Amino acid sequence: MDHEERIALFLDYENLALGARDHLGGMTFELRPIADALAERGRVVVRRAYADWSYFDEDRRMLTRGHVELIDIPQRMGASRKNAADIKMAVDALELAFERDYISTFVFGTGDSDFTPLVHKLRELNKRVIGVGVERTTSALLPPACDEFLFYDRLEGVEIPPTRPRRARPARTPEAEPQPREREPEPQPVAEAPARDVDALAVLVAQTVAGLQRSASGAVAASMIKRTLLRKDPTFNEADYGFRAFGELLRHLAEQNVVELSEGPAKGDPDVTLPEHGDREEAFGLLRSVVLDLAGSGSPVALSGLKNQLRKVRPDFSEKKLGYRSFLQFSRAAATSGAVDLTWNADAEDYLLTTKADT
Repeated sequence: MDHEERIALFLDYENLALGARDHLGGMTFELRPIADALAERGRVVVRRAYADWSYFDEDRRMLTRGHVELIDIPQRMGASRKNAADIKMAVDALELAFERDYISTFVFGTGDSDFTPLVHKLRELNKRVIGVGVERTTSALLPPACDEFLFYDRLEGVEIPPTRPRRARPARTPEAEPQPREREPEPQPVAEAPARDVDALAVLVAQTVAGLQRSASGAVAASMIKRTLLRKDPTFNEADYGFRAFGELLRHLAEQNVVELSEGPAKGDPDVTLPEHGDREEAFGLLRSVVLDLAGSGSPVALSGLKNQLRKVRPDFSEKKLGYRSFLQFSRAAATSGAVDLTWNADAEDYLLTTKADT
């Protein structure tokens, strides 16, 4: 228990409830999906929700069953009510941060960018911050400020109801002949979010592993990779790509020879490395052969446009899958291995490549 995260949950309830109602097919906000997601991350020791509860009478029962303390912010004068709720949440969160050292993680259920300074301050105090919000009502400023951001729409257990299209009522005219009654269109399900590009994810993971290997000088744990991906994109979730767990994602990438897995010091947390040989050496050989073909009489080949020439030979070529951030970085690695020579030419304002056979 001493190693578990202690979590304080603060809900800007009006923001969540109205966001779900207005943008998720009129659905009623439910606490359970958030509670389940947080249960996977630690012990929730504080649960508070802020609203004018005279407007959310039915919701009060649901939150009370979830052991949430209801903080009443009576509605008085327009925007001042909203400001009062935001200020009260911020004051309570900072008070807990200073008085309850054992609370390590703060979760804010809101999409309001007004909470961004509070998030920054809590992170300065060495607290982990997780945001939860309805995707279409979440400010673009808030997710990057958090350590992790969960979109409520994508949480396990959130079932968005189908929308029923409205049927137009025809205008009546005195002379109009009776028209046969048309069938009411069938309800159309809400369009699912398109599956994310797994190839782009493979590139991102390879880049991350390469960077961590350079700083750690060796294999890196899968858990470290997941934390780094969340630092790069707090909204990252492997479930958006069709994987049930991060380990399943890594096993898929290992099957594609993007990464290699080996048993790590902690059970269930394998070490991850990039393939040292094979694909990388093959790619260097491909670069060398293309430069030889293009060089002709021995003239150097410009770096600009060379990547497209490689893709004519191998359409699936991507230097990023090999852990390189750019084609120039890949070419420099090939030059270091001796596959090609790479020099900058001021007259051409470009890098020029030759092979050992040409020099």
